[in-house]
Amino acid sequence: MCARFTLRTRPADLLEVCALLHAPKLTPRFNIAPTQEIAVVRQVGTHRELSMMHWGLIPFWAEDPDVGSGTINARAETVARNATFRHAFAKRRCLVVADGFFEWRETKGRKQPYFIHLKHDRPFAFAGLWDRWKQGDQAIESCSIIVTDANAILAPIHDRMPVILPNEDYSCWLDPKNDDVAALVKLLRPYPAAEMIAYPISTFVNSTQNEGPKCIVKLSA
Repeated sequence: MCARFTLRTRPADLLEVCALLHAPKLTPRFNIAPTQEIAVVRQVGTHRELSMMHWGLIPFWAEDPDVGSGTINARAETVARNATFRHAFAKRRCLVVADGFFEWRETKGRKQPYFIHLKHDRPFAFAGLWDRWKQGDQAIESCSIIVTDANAILAPIHDRMPVILPNEDYSCWLDPKNDDVAALVKLLRPYPAAEMIAYPISTFVNSTQNEGPKCIVKLSA
C-alpha cells in the first residue's frame, strides 16, 4: 500500500519531469498523509495541468464524501473492474507527483519505518485516478494511488508498493481517449528494484503532525 509520501522537489524540476506549462507553487512536504491535499497532474486538452486534490477518491456517485477515507489506494489487479474505481480508470487517470514514500516493516511486535526513493532522488509519479464529486454547492476533486506487488527491495518490508510509472508511459496513462484496458493494466507493474533505495528512519515520521527533513533522516548503524 501507499499511505505516506514526500514531495520536496524544486518546482523547476517538476516543470521538466511532468512537462507542465508553468512551474507550480508548492511548499516542500516531508510527510504527506491521507485526506490531505496532494499534487496531481492530469491531461487537459493538449497540455498537462497540476491541481491539488483530496487524497482519498470519492466516486462521483457516492452519497457521502466520507467514503474517501477508505479509498486512498486502488489495487492494480482489480482497478479496471472495481465499482469504486472503474469509471475513473476508464476516463480520469492522473499522475500523483512524489519523490519518495514510506513503508513500515513489522518485526517482533514493533513497526520500523523505512524511506524509499529512486537512486538519483529525482521526482517521479505514481499511477493515480481522480474523480469529481458534487452535491449542491459542494464540489470535491479527489484521487487515489494504485498499488501492486512489491519488488525485490520492498518485499522484505511490505508485500505491496505504489505503481511508479516511468516517464515514457506518462502520455499513454494520461490520455483520456485511451480506452485500451489491457494495455493500461500492463503499465501497472512493480518498478525495477535496481533503481530504488530503501533505508530505516526514525519513528518521528509515524505522527502525521510531524514535518520537515527529520522525517527522512537515515538511522545510524
